[in-house]
Amino acid sequence: MPVQQDPQIVTVARVAMATRFEVALHGDDPARLRAAAEEALDEITRIEGIFSLYLPTSEIAHLNEQAAHKPVPISPEVFALLDRCLALTEETAGAFDITVAPLMRCWRFIEDTGATPTEKEIDKARACVGTRHVELDESTQTVHFTREGVMLDLGSIAKGYALESAAALMVENEFGNFLIHGGTSTVCARGTQFDATPWRIAIEHPEEREPPLCIVDLIDESLSVSGIGGKSFVDANGTEQGHVIDPRTGYPTQTTRVAAIICNNAAESDALATALLTDGPAMLSRLSANTRALAAVIKEGQLTIEANGL
Repeated sequence: MPVQQDPQIVTVARVAMATRFEVALHGDDPARLRAAAEEALDEITRIEGIFSLYLPTSEIAHLNEQAAHKPVPISPEVFALLDRCLALTEETAGAFDITVAPLMRCWRFIEDTGATPTEKEIDKARACVGTRHVELDESTQTVHFTREGVMLDLGSIAKGYALESAAALMVENEFGNFLIHGGTSTVCARGTQFDATPWRIAIEHPEEREPPLCIVDLIDESLSVSGIGGKSFVDANGTEQGHVIDPRTGYPTQTTRVAAIICNNAAESDALATALLTDGPAMLSRLSANTRALAAVIKEGQLTIEANGL
């Protein structure tokens, strides 16, 4: 009887959505594994072309340009995700909201490094924020904005949706053990590692040179991490202002430094991590029973972790 070889581990990466996506999978046919990983990354690139705020040929860019003037027909895929986003906004009491783009622009986080706006500028942007301004007509598969200035930004869910779609394609092609991540902030795990152990992921500390906040095991789950660091600036008062803005107040969230969500769906983990960062630990008790979560907050100058299931 021949000695069984250790499974081959193949890792393939590509830049999309302004970050680095990577697929890791194992098996005994490296060429087939690589082809499957490339196909998954092609799916991510396809989704970027549809949902990107920055590509002028995307459906979202077309909506942002036309939907305030007339109902705009969109593809079933875009309609379905927008409908899902509106439901998540209701579920999170507005902490997650894809109409936040006017505030992102107001705070100069769209194609810029961030700057403090005036109160008047914030008020003007807030008037254009809210899913009440987005009308979906299922019978005609159209979207209409009820006022000028409304603008969609799916940055807090598109990466997770892309991973979810790529993972579904991998499963359809009969691959059951793999890991896909986008910039390490969202991870989609299926099956196990080659030694049958769970995929192990570290949730990094917001401060450099500090040990991870937590190490989690994933099997058929997705993890998303959101934080106020990364894209941020320090204002005139010495306060760090991050790019995650509370759509209800118009200001960058200060409640939580890091939020992490684990559930069985990458799009939802992505969206809920943003909502948890915005709402803070109070949201932990409102999460569904099969969702694990962590919120790291500053209390009396110390970083404190509040968790649910971790």
